[in-house]
Amino acid sequence: MKSLFKVTLLAATTAVALNAPLAFAAEAAKPADAASVSKASFKNDDQKSAYALGASLGRYMENSLKEQEKLGIKLDKSQLIEGVQDAFANKSKLSAEDIEKTLQSFEARVKSAAQEKMEKDAKENADKGTQYRAAFAKEKDVKKTSTGLLYRVEKEGSGDAPKNSDTVVVNYKGTLIDNTEFDSSYNRGEPLSFRLDGVIPGWTEGLKHIKKGGKIKLVIPPELAYGKNGVPGIPANSTLVFDVELLDIKPAAKEDNKAGEKAADAKGATKGK
Repeated sequence: MKSLFKVTLLAATTAVALNAPLAFAAEAAKPADAASVSKASFKNDDQKSAYALGASLGRYMENSLKEQEKLGIKLDKSQLIEGVQDAFANKSKLSAEDIEKTLQSFEARVKSAAQEKMEKDAKENADKGTQYRAAFAKEKDVKKTSTGLLYRVEKEGSGDAPKNSDTVVVNYKGTLIDNTEFDSSYNRGEPLSFRLDGVIPGWTEGLKHIKKGGKIKLVIPPELAYGKNGVPGIPANSTLVFDVELLDIKPAAKEDNKAGEKAADAKGATKGK
């Protein structure tokens, strides 16, 4: 993997301007107080483009400093700006070799601090999740399975419960235990359709407790969700809370069922050897 810092100023500037999402670019250009900004005047598009690149780079650098402060690393902004200016003026106070060594050392510090913070956050998430699940387990009508899944059936529904090979259609909202919403089909305006055995174990197990038209609240421990790794928007060791409405169940074709049965038989035979 390439070093995070082995880039030229031009490359970094261009990457920010061309590769960053439009929302980020808009944020980079947004002044702190729009009323205090006078009308910009540029002689041509080249001047305006140069200014835009500089503004994007400046915001990128500012955000980077803030992220590093979260890791306990506080860089001197004035020295950062001076370094940029000296580079343009071709009068760097450090040799190319010194810059390389310094940035390698800095990168190691950032990685170490990030790993330490990740481990600390993961432990805190695990502890808070344990407390949350213990409290939820005491609520009325909450049940706990042998795997640690907690659920409360809000509405049972009718018909048969879904099987692993079935495709289910659901509406749902997913939050962390602090009520931070990380996903919602309601917000997207359309339900989600998926094969029941193709999602996290907490869903595969949990949705079998309701039928078509049913509603359920699932509180899923990390080992039945995304575990120690987490995913974007869901930190490591997170306990997840889902409110799910089972809209429809579409049974798998007979061929799929037979294939699933054969696979299960083969797996059992292998375990028996």
